[in-house]
Amino acid sequence: MTFGDASILIVDDDAGIRSAIFDYLSGFGFRVFVAADGAQMDRRLASERVDLVVLDVMMPGEDGLSICRRLSDAGTPILMLSALAESADRVVGLELGASDYLPKPFEPRELLARVRALLRRPSSEAALSAPRTWTYLGWRYSGESRRLVRPDDSWVVLSSAQGLLLEVFLDRPGRLLTRDQLITLTRGGGADIFDRAVDLAVSRLRRLLGDQGATPLIETVRGEGYRLRPEREVA
Repeated sequence: MTFGDASILIVDDDAGIRSAIFDYLSGFGFRVFVAADGAQMDRRLASERVDLVVLDVMMPGEDGLSICRRLSDAGTPILMLSALAESADRVVGLELGASDYLPKPFEPRELLARVRALLRRPSSEAALSAPRTWTYLGWRYSGESRRLVRPDDSWVVLSSAQGLLLEVFLDRPGRLLTRDQLITLTRGGGADIFDRAVDLAVSRLRRLLGDQGATPLIETVRGEGYRLRPEREVA
């Protein structure tokens, strides 16, 4: 897919922002559609192929986080826009399945750079081998379904962000990963995520793992980062 073939759907209740983004991205050859809310978005998605959704968080009615949760399993990249400044608010969207997060106000050139980065990502992912599975100390994880099966055979489906973070650790057992490395490995270096957001994401993943014992699966190396405790069972 070339950028000229890409279709982008802008979902924002602010008509001025919708129009500005439409005009700017159309000028670079993208096919751009707009929607003022979740209902209009659903109608557009039912009739058009869309390669990327640019989604505002703060909207009346169904907000962007709820819409993101609905769209996350479809596999379409989501770039979230929000005036919320706190990193904790941003990581919530990423954990619900957003691919990237751009705070308002933003420079149009930065929006364009993030859009292009997200549209490149599917082509590189498509080149990967068949979906992988991992086993670790009785845990099983499927990268295709994002299903994490516990040793007692209960299971939970992770968000795309949680699944990617877990895969980063499972691919590197015993390796110390700094916060900057985790940001790069999980977001491609494009998202505006801060150290505290990484800490929150790891903390939430640990809770899903029941990782509260004296020897946690994901270890904290104070002042440096995190690592998955190495075990022979990792495959």
